[in-house]
Amino acid sequence: MDQMYNDSRPWTFLSNYAHVLVCLAEDPSARMRDVAERVGITERAALRIVKHLEESDVLVKERVGRRNRYQINMDKALRHPLESDGTVGALLKMVLGPSRVRRAST
Repeated sequence: MDQMYNDSRPWTFLSNYAHVLVCLAEDPSARMRDVAERVGITERAALRIVKHLEESDVLVKERVGRRNRYQINMDKALRHPLESDGTVGALLKMVLGPSRVRRAST
């Protein structure tokens, strides 16, 4: 019976959106190329995710010289009804631990 559920395809509990947020929480000035590589997606997909997160007020982009720096709205509620009592900050602290989340809330 266990073999019926054996799936050789990799899967994770968190979405690529959460993975991008984790990367930016660890390094708010990370290049999208580096974020994409860590998450395992294309740079274009990472940029699209960041755009969606900006439009949803989860991220604020600030231009610093030639680089972007991202500030995460830690108080933003999670979007799915099953998770809506939680916040972005609580998710990041659960995944990374409080000491690894470098960016304060907006």
